[in-house]
Amino acid sequence: MFIAIARPAVEPAGQDPVAVPHAPAIPEIKPRALHARLLENAAQRRLRGLERKRADRPEDADYWLHAAPVAVRRACAVREDRSFAPLP
Repeated sequence: MFIAIARPAVEPAGQDPVAVPHAPAIPEIKPRALHARLLENAAQRRLRGLERKRADRPEDADYWLHAAPVAVRRACAVREDRSFAPLP
């Protein structure tokens, strides 16, 4: 059976793969802001893991506690890739 693949009615525009024509522009985030956001995300994941552990949900706790270091590694990669000055 042959199925013709039709192109979508709305094509992505710009760098954002989900952007559509006339969508508001998403500003480029600065490396320091991205680094801070990733570290905040790691802290929130760790807190969520501890919350799940207290709620006696070990499978959820394991997921969130293992997800926190991933965000930290991404933050470290941003520092290395963008090579901004070290913090005091």
